[in-house]
Amino acid sequence: MVVAASGSFGRPYRPSLPGLEAFTGQALHVADYRDPAELAGQRVVVVGAGNSAVQVAAELSRASRTTLATRAPAKFARQRLLGRDLHFRLIRTGLDTAPLGGLLRTPPAQPVLDDGRYRAALAAGLPDRRPMFTGLDGGKVTWADRSTEAVDSIILATGYRPDLPYLAHLDEALDASGRPRHRDGACLAHPGLAFVGLEWQRSLSSNSLRGCGRDAERAARRLAGHLARS
Repeated sequence: MVVAASGSFGRPYRPSLPGLEAFTGQALHVADYRDPAELAGQRVVVVGAGNSAVQVAAELSRASRTTLATRAPAKFARQRLLGRDLHFRLIRTGLDTAPLGGLLRTPPAQPVLDDGRYRAALAAGLPDRRPMFTGLDGGKVTWADRSTEAVDSIILATGYRPDLPYLAHLDEALDASGRPRHRDGACLAHPGLAFVGLEWQRSLSSNSLRGCGRDAERAARRLAGHLARS
């Protein structure tokens, strides 16, 4: 019996964007971003609409001309409700650990948690937000309106994927993108294999310390049942 508990966020995800591989400027994942001073004075495009994308773009816009490129406008959620942090409300209402993961085909996009600063920054154009660019040619970006301009750096705030190379040799354990094929944490192809800490495996908090315990208990029961049958 094996439990893969290495979580959801081990491998920075770099999407296949047209022209990205031949981009002559600097292209980095947000996992490698450290300090806005390193990009001061540059023309920067941040790709993504999640927390990291909006926060990094707002920080960079103080020292660089920065654009947030997204397929749809960023969605915001209030960080504090009636004087309490949103996470406190989720825990007290039980929504944090409600077993909704089995009802979802794919994990939903999370809104940007905001105390008002990031929504205001976007409204002020610091950074400005544009629809996703259609291509890259050398050091130039082509926008949806067909205009082009030179760009110094692109930051991909495009999330992460599970890092499970040690399971790649197992037939059907992972799908084509490297995600585990499972139900409630139990591998669909190998009954003796289970996963813990996957995003929305059981609930909103499945990949955090608040929720992985219940997921582990469920996976352990499935493994114990398989062991008893075999």
